[in-house]
Amino acid sequence: MKIILFIITLLFSLVFGSCSSEPTLQKYFVENTENKDFIALDISSNILDVDKTKLTVVQKEALQSFEKINVLAFKLNDKNKSQFEAERAKVNLILKDPKYQQLMKFNSGKQGASVTYVGTDDHINEFVFFANKNDAGFAVVRVLGKDMNPTHIMNMISVLKESKIDLEQLKPLQELIKK
Repeated sequence: MKIILFIITLLFSLVFGSCSSEPTLQKYFVENTENKDFIALDISSNILDVDKTKLTVVQKEALQSFEKINVLAFKLNDKNKSQFEAERAKVNLILKDPKYQQLMKFNSGKQGASVTYVGTDDHINEFVFFANKNDAGFAVVRVLGKDMNPTHIMNMISVLKESKIDLEQLKPLQELIKK
């Protein structure tokens, strides 16, 4: 009987102990998707309408490494200034986690931006672009993929130039920009 009780206790501690309460961008996105102050947008790789026969080998590799983009934008207004500060602080705290390696950071006092990634230099699984402006709000963009690298990102830019982007998927973001 003691062995069964020990096994049950061990299983409970493993199940509930392994659930991390640490904030992550994934959790942050899920928690705020339905929040009225945020605009959430998922952009799949099929947004790029591109003739794959015209792509170079490296462009094809870059395209294959790309899976999707998640966008979460907070639109600042007169009523949510304190919430803006709190939400921006949450994102900054998440991005201070050592798993997010910083590539670049820009800050001018009223606006700022950073680019971080998750993974190793040659096997990046996620690029994160975080931009904020004190009088407009902020946006977090997650570019998700498999085994991406900085060269893939540069090659994806050339693929974007040759693609016919399906703008229908971007309508929510266009509405945010208009306001």
